[in-house]
Amino acid sequence: MAKRKENSTNSFNEKQIMECELAYAVCKIGGRWKLLIMCKLENGKLRFSELRNQIDGITERMLTLQLCELEKEGLVKRTVYAEVPPRVEYELTAISKELIPIWRMLEHWGAKHKAINKIHIEETVG
Repeated sequence: MAKRKENSTNSFNEKQIMECELAYAVCKIGGRWKLLIMCKLENGKLRFSELRNQIDGITERMLTLQLCELEKEGLVKRTVYAEVPPRVEYELTAISKELIPIWRMLEHWGAKHKAINKIHIEETVG
């Protein structure tokens, strides 16, 4: 893989993200699927197929990629059991469990904002 130039836009963006703790945190859990995957793991370990079945619209490839990223970041633990056929389970790590009350607050904010936005749209259209 080619080395990135220090004066490239990507290097500048990465530096900016690393300087802001909030931006750094959002990058670790951001995107369409990561937080949803973590929410599904909130109640305990799940196998790959269980996660795939609980998340509508995610492809196997995308689930694999997102789980790898979450594992690399230390937010999800992957356990492989030496069985035939092999069994693999995913679970939240201790540091990601700290996010549960935070995503509950975001969930509450999202519900409130969605309701306010719906009223605003109805008033504008009606």
